[in-house]
Amino acid sequence: MTGGDDAARLRLIVAGRVQGVFFRASARTRARSLGLRGYARNLEDGAVEIVAEGRRADLLALAQWARSGPPAARVAEVREEWGGKTGEFRDFAVR
Repeated sequence: MTGGDDAARLRLIVAGRVQGVFFRASARTRARSLGLRGYARNLEDGAVEIVAEGRRADLLALAQWARSGPPAARVAEVREEWGGKTGEFRDFAVR
């Protein structure tokens, strides 16, 4: 995937102080502003998982945002997994 218009799927695992600080709701707001579809959810280990599909350039912007998140968050690590778009999402939701 070389161009910014290529459709793709990105899975982010965001670790640190990311639960209880409106991270998921903020991720939804940011993703929707970028025209992305997918979801954000809390994981049992205290991390937040974000799965999003859309234009690669917009996914890169979401990944950049996730490195800091909302003001109360303290992001320690962001892991990225890239794949092909599946088209399974209608919008971006908090789970």
